[in-house]
Amino acid sequence: MLLETPGCDFGDPAPDFTLPDAHGQMHSLNDVSGKHGVLVAFICNHCPYVVALADRLAADAKTLQAEGIGVVAINANDYAAYPADAPDKMPGFAKAHGFDFPYLIDEDQSVARAYGAVCTPDFFGFSADGLLQYRGRLDDVRMGDASDRTPELVSAMRKIAETGVGPRDQTPSMGCSIKWR
Repeated sequence: MLLETPGCDFGDPAPDFTLPDAHGQMHSLNDVSGKHGVLVAFICNHCPYVVALADRLAADAKTLQAEGIGVVAINANDYAAYPADAPDKMPGFAKAHGFDFPYLIDEDQSVARAYGAVCTPDFFGFSADGLLQYRGRLDDVRMGDASDRTPELVSAMRKIAETGVGPRDQTPSMGCSIKWR
């Protein structure tokens, strides 16, 4: 089912978490946060919307990380029902798209529920003090040609890093519904 993310609840605190990656290494919110904020992205391996933007997400993440903004991706999908999202498939997906940020498993889906995530991709941009300032899309491309895109998430995270406040005008992200158990 295709869904759009709800609007940004400015100032909501980032729910804490400690989750494993596919190799069993644990990562906490504190571990992945950068000096100037953190981007938490709920994604999965099989969603065509995620597949379409995965390379752009990896490139944008490199930009943000170079500017002191942490990046983490979380897979909360029910992989028993959707085997393409299984933990053993996550490292290959991450490598194929050039992820250099942690890609974590939310086995019991509690972190996705705490964040209020609804779809893949679903982006949450937090300021350095851990307050939500962005809940929009990656860019204006969606499934189209990315050669002349507007990197909305990068622009928003830069504004948050500089001012502590996100843009008031945010376009929702759109994607497949999270596959709940």
